[in-house]
Amino acid sequence: MNKESMGESKRRGFNIEELRRLPPDSYSSLYMAFFKWLLIAVISGAAVGVVGTFFGKALTFAADFRSENKFIILLLPVAGLLIAFIYNKAGLTDDKDTNTIILAARAESEVKFRLAPLVFIAAFATHFFGGSAGREGAALQIGGSMVKPLKKLFRLDGKDTSILIMCGMSAGFAALFGTPVAAAIFAVEVTIVGAAQYSALVPCMISGITSTIVSRALGSEAESFLVSGVPSFGKDSAVTMLVAMVIGIACALVSVFFCEAMHRSEEFYRKHIPNPYIRVAAGGLVIAALTVILGTTDYNGAGVEVIKRAFEGNADPMAFLIKIVFTVITLGCGFKGGEIVPSFFVGATFGCTLGGLLGLNPSFGAALGLIAVFCGVTNCPFTSMIMSVELFGMSGMPYYALVIAISYMLSGYTGLYSAQQFYQSKFKPIKFRETQ
Repeated sequence: MNKESMGESKRRGFNIEELRRLPPDSYSSLYMAFFKWLLIAVISGAAVGVVGTFFGKALTFAADFRSENKFIILLLPVAGLLIAFIYNKAGLTDDKDTNTIILAARAESEVKFRLAPLVFIAAFATHFFGGSAGREGAALQIGGSMVKPLKKLFRLDGKDTSILIMCGMSAGFAALFGTPVAAAIFAVEVTIVGAAQYSALVPCMISGITSTIVSRALGSEAESFLVSGVPSFGKDSAVTMLVAMVIGIACALVSVFFCEAMHRSEEFYRKHIPNPYIRVAAGGLVIAALTVILGTTDYNGAGVEVIKRAFEGNADPMAFLIKIVFTVITLGCGFKGGEIVPSFFVGATFGCTLGGLLGLNPSFGAALGLIAVFCGVTNCPFTSMIMSVELFGMSGMPYYALVIAISYMLSGYTGLYSAQQFYQSKFKPIKFRETQ
């Protein structure tokens, strides 16, 4: 985390008189910018939508094949060696995964176009052979890197290139998960916590919506979860709100544990096993051994089926902890994939168990846990609120918003993405210039 960005700095706003003194051609410039970004966003959304759809179908094939041929997990160390080899040959041995895209979206590093096919192949291999990883993180990398050629085509400067990358991120997220609004807000919110890049809002929204339309036209279905037992919100909701607060607090702690485990795992591997080939092979061997010992493949791949079972009210009380172990080993040693779906797994199974213990319907508890842990690990509260509507519907929104707010605050300055910056404190407001 960049602690310097947490300090307060002087911020300048415009009052109405200053706005009136803007040059006369400012409004025409706005319309020109709008149509420019409309074109760019549609192109990037359509292109990423096509690739994202095939990526999602490839991962579905991988999960289906693995479930029918469980022995394939024994070859995970070999797959790890292949991934390390292709990244080494491509000159991306120091690739920081999703952090690379976040840095590029802030114009602090360059993203290479060749990252897109590499992530596609590496993430597919990770899922096919049984590594524990998600898909949306990989989609962010694919989308953010494959739009790079548009920079030269449209002659974009550094700041515009940042918006272009955010368009790609939004399109990749939307294509894989089918939540276009949350995808757009995520892209503008995730890079700097507390300072959403509103200049990218229109391009990201158009890109995300376009990607979703394209992916659905190609046969993809939007992800959604059927939540049962959602209590009504009214004068008798005080007890339920108190229980939701407890779940929000607990999920914040789980989020911190998950993130710290991820970061410490990476540090441990790099310190004690500096050779990337030995590191990834060893991690693959551990995952294969743990799978054999547990006698289940529930913790391999993304684990979407386990998430769905949690929404049906069935979850192993230790499932969330086991999934954390599998994920930190897989991604820490060098396999490729995302962290978001594993966070869904962790949150849904934990919330299902805790919600049931506290007297809530376990399905509703799973919804609270999923969205609270997602917010805690990404530090994106507004994305989380919108996503709760797109995934679960409006029923229960006050409860979702409460656990999201609590998890955001109490997860502190931890997060899955070390490249993420904090523009302001989570506990104190910032001072803006007083208008005259």
